[in-house]
Amino acid sequence: MTAARVHVARDHEAASRAAAEEFVRQIADRSRNATTFVALSGGSTPKRMYQMLAGDEFRPMVTWGQVHFFWSDERPVPPTDPDSNYRMASEALLQPLGIAPGQIHRMRGEDLDLPAAARAYEEEMARAFGVQWKSHPPRFDLVLLGLGADGHTASLFPRTVALQERRHWVVANPVPQLRTTRLTMTYPVLNAARCVLFLVTGRDKAEAVARVFSPTGAVEEVPARGVCPHDGELVWFLDEAAARRLDG
Repeated sequence: MTAARVHVARDHEAASRAAAEEFVRQIADRSRNATTFVALSGGSTPKRMYQMLAGDEFRPMVTWGQVHFFWSDERPVPPTDPDSNYRMASEALLQPLGIAPGQIHRMRGEDLDLPAAARAYEEEMARAFGVQWKSHPPRFDLVLLGLGADGHTASLFPRTVALQERRHWVVANPVPQLRTTRLTMTYPVLNAARCVLFLVTGRDKAEAVARVFSPTGAVEEVPARGVCPHDGELVWFLDEAAARRLDG
């Protein structure tokens, strides 16, 4: 896999702070001079990081009016649902920052036709980036990702069809093991990013972390191994509990 910078912090709070500092390092300068594109992750892990970014210390460091926010994946729920990735990020980050609606590009997980919602999201990405759909994937300045205990990232789950996608930027990915379908960005977009930042904490993630960094292993079984930016940075922030199975 692509060589990664790996940072191990004492606990979830310290890992969240280190990830927030990296977030600012990656986009602060660019946001002062150009439109900046970020893909957010959901789940519970990044919530504290988002709260820090919206707080008094980090908030002044970024020109937030220049940052456009997308999501790496979404569950099939409306934006008001407690399980919505959009809702968590909105409440913890976007609302406190006062981000304008035109800078927010959420996935429509509530739509009954999820493949159509995936196509619509691709078209929205193309418009925002000023590129043609079916051209080279847009290049995000920063993509934030997490890691599931089963090795999934975004909604790229083990042994699911989206792992084989090489053309589309976003797909509706059936996840039989969860009896659901989720919207997710695909490897072509994730691996085109200038920087991919993983934030992973907790003892329940230790086995998955070890499998990601093992010298052997299949992407089909550990999808996070497939995130390998072609011409960008790959940075992992772990707490000691998540890193406990790593050598060295």
